[in-house]
Amino acid sequence: MQSRFRSDRRLTVRMGVTLFLLGLLYVAFVAVLIVLLKSWVLVVVIAAGVLAAQYWFSDRIALFAMHGRVVEREEYPELHAVVDRMCAMADMPRPTVAVSSMDMPNAFATGRNPDNAVVCVTTGLLRRLEPAELEGVLAHELSHVAHKDVAVITVASFLGVVAGLVVRFAFYSELFGGRGRKDQNTLAVFAMVMGVSAAVYAISFLLIRALSRYRELAADRAAALLTGRPSSLASALTKVTGDIGRIPSEDLRTAQAFNAFYFTPALGSEPGISRLFSTHPSLERRLEQLAQISAELGEAATPGKAG
Repeated sequence: MQSRFRSDRRLTVRMGVTLFLLGLLYVAFVAVLIVLLKSWVLVVVIAAGVLAAQYWFSDRIALFAMHGRVVEREEYPELHAVVDRMCAMADMPRPTVAVSSMDMPNAFATGRNPDNAVVCVTTGLLRRLEPAELEGVLAHELSHVAHKDVAVITVASFLGVVAGLVVRFAFYSELFGGRGRKDQNTLAVFAMVMGVSAAVYAISFLLIRALSRYRELAADRAAALLTGRPSSLASALTKVTGDIGRIPSEDLRTAQAFNAFYFTPALGSEPGISRLFSTHPSLERRLEQLAQISAELGEAATPGKAG
C-alpha cells in the first residue's frame, strides 16, 4: 500500500545504489574468506545466520538494547492517539508502539517492513516535547517506515557486523593453528583475514553513513509536508539536540551504537571529528531545509518555538 508520505526518488536511488555496492562488496568478501579459510560452509552459515537475525529480529534487538518495551493504549493513551492520527494522515499501517525508559530524549523506528514496524520513543522525549513537536518527531519516524529505509539500513549494516565478527573469531578460532601449532602460512592467512575484514568494515561504514545522512533529510521533508508544520519539527530538533548535550556521557555511549536509527544522534556536546563519519546531517542543515519548506508552505517557521 502506498502511503501519503511524499515519495523521494533520490532516496530510492541512493538506497538502490548503496545496496548494490554493498552486495558486490559482500560477494567479494565471502569469496575471499572462502579462499582464505578453506571452509565455505562455515563462512556461508555465519553470513546467512547474521543476515537472517538482523532482518527478522532487528526490532527485538533494538528494543532490548535501548531498554524499550511495547506499551498498550491504556498505559500511554496520548502517545497512541498521536500515532493513530499520524498513520491516518499518512494512510499507512499502524506500527507497534514502544517506550524506552531512557532519559535521553530520542526516538527511533525499526522493523523489516511497514506491516512489521515498531516506533519507539524515550520517556525523556515524552517529558520534554509539546504535542505538536511530538507529532513532528513521530511523522519523521513513520516516514522512515513508509520509505522502507529502515529495512535498507538494517540489511546494509549486517555486512559490517559480519566483518566485525570475523575479526573476533580470528582471535579465538583453532583454524589459525592454536596451541603452539602456528606457522608462517597460518599467520599470513590470519593477517589477510584481518586486513580484508577491516577494509570491508571501513567501506560499508562510509556507505551506510552517507545513506543515513540523506535519509534523515528525506524524513524531515516528508514529515514537514505531511503535518504542514515544519516549525514544530524544527522546534523539536532544536530542543532535543540541546538536551542531549546535557545527558551523561555514559548514557550517550550506550546509545551511540544505534545512532543511525535515532531521530538525532547521541553525540553530546562534541559532534565528532568529521561530518563524513556522522549518521546525521548537521542541525543547521536540517533547520535550513525546514525553513525552506516553511517558506514554500507559507508558514512562519521559528526554530525553538512550536507552531
